[in-house]
Formats: sequence, structure tokens, C-alpha cells
Amino acid sequence: MASITRQGNGRRTIQFVGTDGRRRSLRLGKTSQRDAERIKTKVEAILSARLAGQPLDAEISAWLGKLDPLMLDRLTMVGLIATTTSRGKATLGPFLIEYVDRRIDVKPATKEVWSQVTRNLCEHFGESRDMATITEGDAEDFKLFLIGSGLAPTTVHKRLQFARMFFRAATKRKLIAANPFADVTAKAVLRQERQRFVTREEIDRVLAVCDPIWRTIIALCRFGGLRCPSEVLSLRWQDIDWDAGRITITSPKTEHHPGKASRIMPLFPELRSVLAEAFELAVDGAGYVVSGNYRQTANTIRGWRNCNLRTQFERLVKRAGLTPWLRLFHALRASRETELAREYPIHVVTAWLGNTPRIALKHYLQVTDADFEQANSGGAESGARVVQNAVQQPAAANGDVSQKTTQARAGAGAYANSREWPRRPARMSSGEDRIRTCGPVTRSRV
Repeated sequence: MASITRQGNGRRTIQFVGTDGRRRSLRLGKTSQRDAERIKTKVEAILSARLAGQPLDAEISAWLGKLDPLMLDRLTMVGLIATTTSRGKATLGPFLIEYVDRRIDVKPATKEVWSQVTRNLCEHFGESRDMATITEGDAEDFKLFLIGSGLAPTTVHKRLQFARMFFRAATKRKLIAANPFADVTAKAVLRQERQRFVTREEIDRVLAVCDPIWRTIIALCRFGGLRCPSEVLSLRWQDIDWDAGRITITSPKTEHHPGKASRIMPLFPELRSVLAEAFELAVDGAGYVVSGNYRQTANTIRGWRNCNLRTQFERLVKRAGLTPWLRLFHALRASRETELAREYPIHVVTAWLGNTPRIALKHYLQVTDADFEQANSGGAESGARVVQNAVQQPAAANGDVSQKTTQARAGAGAYANSREWPRRPARMSSGEDRIRTCGPVTRSRV
């Protein structure tokens, strides 16, 4: 009826299905297996009584009477005992546990990230801290605590953002009067040294030392811009339309957002050759493009894990005579998005890669050496051609869109990105005005 799971640092959790049919987790913190077994027995007894509609027996009632307030709050948060209002306070630890468990609208990987923030909050304030006693000054001290822990500025920014979310939820439930984290922020700083554009020459050297499986994984990341491991390991052969030249990408990361469960992108020429080779080598009946047990290892109940993909990728990069860069797989996806943004409108690129223009500009698009070389060799005229190509729309499949319409759109797009629209031409004479506004004039014979 209930089970015990062990986490890092000796923490244990009792998992069970509540009377409402929902899976619950009673976090015990650091405790021995023997004590966890004793609490598990009590939990099962309480569940049996609740399901049978019977009152708790004397032994369980006496056990509850001896528990400290923190454990009572934890039992209350998971629905094992009735809410105790006599204390009149919201205890930090149990509230955070209950809030995370209740959020069924987010991915397990998101809850994993939230667990880091809840651990920081409980470590700094204490699990039994009354949330109503946490002031704005205390929230500022928590910010300094995070900075003093050596976390990156962006990490501090995100954890304060989640802390505001937790306390905002407590405010909405009238557990506290105001959110002490409302005005406590930290600037997210994008570290340029973590950005890396992986050139075609470099990736060709890596592909040359790969077996067919790893050649497929790396090509999907670098030439398709897929997220790894979730999108790469979710790609099936039935998702590839060889004739139409399109691939349907299943996106586990964004599937909980309406309309974001999948997207369609082109079967780029660089991908077609690699995938064709993988298809020839695939065993009969293979469902997924990347064979082996990578998918079973990476797709866990807590979300997608790298399953040592990074370790093997680093070996391949070193074997190719290169130095491994930071954020190995992210750099491949960012490099592909940077390339595509040179040739296609940004809304097309982000639709293919499954993010937004804002996210692309902030986290993916980069200035490369090729941009400087192009500017030095072509000057302003070359830059104008790049802008025109970026805003032009591809012709319709049925050929209804004329070249003049495409050029007009390109011109409008280029001026839309400039600081001002072109000035109107100087006033023309009446004859010129008629000629330019009414079309060509046919000369009559004298």
C-alpha cells in the first residue's frame, strides 16, 4: 500500500495513493530505514481507517499526539490527518512539499529543479519556520545566502523567481499577508564564455570518428537543432516523410503546453544522408531512429536524463583532436539556429526548432567569425542582401505568389526593421504624376 524510496544524503520518502486516488509523497528527511519502516506502518494504518470510514484506533491517536508539529504538518499536507487550525500558521517545509506535489501541470524535471530551491529555503530558514514571520529583510538575506553559496548569477535569478512563486501561492491562500520576495530580484547574466559556435569543419571531424548511432545523434543535434536527449531519442522512423522532405518532431519538454506537443521541420540535406544511412542499418521492426537502450535509460519517472551521453560525446570530441566545449549539446542546437537565422525569417526558424524569437535571441543566436568576414568583404551591399533574403517569403507551392509581391514584402520587411520609413519623393510635375500613377501612356500618331 505504501513504499519507501531513498534519496541522496540519507533522505527518505514514503509514497502512497491517497483516499482521493492521487499519488502522495510524505518526505521524512534524514532518517534511518528502521524509523522509516515504523512510520510507513502508521501511514498504512491511517489509510486503512480512512478508506473504511472508521475512526483511528487508540494506538495511532496516541502516536499522533506525541509527534512534533513539523511531522503533523507534513501528515496534514498529504491528507492523512485533518487540518489542524489551532496552530494558526503555515510551516515552510510542509507547505513547500504540498505545493510541489499538488502541481500536476508541470513536468517531473521541473519539480526536480524546484526541489533545489525548496532545499535552499529549508536550509536557510528551517523547515519548521512560520512563513508569516519571514520578512522582506529575511528574503534579502536569502538572496545573499544564494550568492554566498557560489551559484551563478542566472541560477540565483531563477531560484529567487521560484521562491517568489512559492510565497505568492501562500499569499493567494491567505496563509501569509504579503509576499516578502515580491521585490527581491537578481539580474540574470548571460555568460558569453558558455556560448560556442560549432563550425561545419569541427562537426565533420567529430562525425568522422563516430559509429552510425552516434553519427545520427550528433547530426540530429547539429543539423536538425533537436533537443538532446528528449527529442533525439523520441524520433521514430514513421515521423520522417522522405517524399515530402519533412520531419515531425515530438517534444516532451513542451508537450504540456497547448499546441506544443510536436512540430514539423524540413528534412535538411545534411540530415537526409545521415538518416538514410541509419535507415539502411536499422533492424527490421525498429521503431526509433536511435537504436540501443539509450531511450530506456534516459526516460525516467523524474524526467529525461543524459544517461552518460555527455561523457561519450566528450570522448568523441577529444578523439577528433578537439577540446570539448561547455554545454556540448546546447551548443550544437544554438549553432544550427544561428545558421538558419541567416537564411530564413526568425518566426520560421523558431517554428522549426520549437522555441520563440525572444528565447532564440537571448540564449541561442550568436555573432560568428563568418559575420565579420561577410561584413568586411561585402560591406553595406552584402548586409542589404542578407536583410532582403531574411525577410523574403518562399513562393507558394501552386505558384500563385508573384515575384513582384515577394519583392514588395521584402522591401517592407527591411524598412520595418529600420529606424524610420523612407521619406516620400519630391513633388512631381502633373505629367510625371499621371504617368507614374496611371500606368504607361500610349503615344498616338501625329
